Amino acid sequence: MMQLFIHFYLKMFFILTPFFVLSAFISLTKDFDDYEKRNTAIKVTVGILISSFVFYLFGQYIFELFGITLDAFRIGAGCILFLSALSMISDTNDTKNHGNSRDIAIVPLAMPITVGPGVIGMLLVTGAEADTLMERIIIGLALLLAILSVGVILYLSSSVKKLIGKQGLIILPKITGLFVSAIAAQIIFTGIQNFLHLG
Repeated sequence: MMQLFIHFYLKMFFILTPFFVLSAFISLTKDFDDYEKRNTAIKVTVGILISSFVFYLFGQYIFELFGITLDAFRIGAGCILFLSALSMISDTNDTKNHGNSRDIAIVPLAMPITVGPGVIGMLLVTGAEADTLMERIIIGLALLLAILSVGVILYLSSSVKKLIGKQGLIILPKITGLFVSAIAAQIIFTGIQNFLHLG
């Protein structure tokens, strides 16, 4: 059980792309004082928490409603997640359009920068894959801890920025992108493999 928890915690943590989100957070809050930054970080964390658990808990009903097979969605979600990873590696962060607004916690930081199409797809697939109630609870706790970890990083953004420096803020999102691309590739291959076996 602990191994399952750690596996999903690390997986969810990297899929939430904490360092990519951190670089966007620092860019968008550069004119905020420390209180505004901390308040925004809390709002972002709550926004990520609510949106993530909605997709995680109700994913299987969405599949049933639209008649989508899990493997077809695996392939689609994996492709979108892979494109998200490429955007991190190539450093195409679309935050310029929101730079003048101070109401940035939910849009764009929580969604779509953190909980984007790739994360949504992954949450839907993960929720639908869980076979037992205990497994759903363990994965849910891992997701909760991953979200809180991202929230702590954002809450301590000023300290983290000083700790890792400007070069760290450039390098870490790219490393995260490499991990996410590997996870995306695994999801796609699993979907294709299962689809061919069923066919």
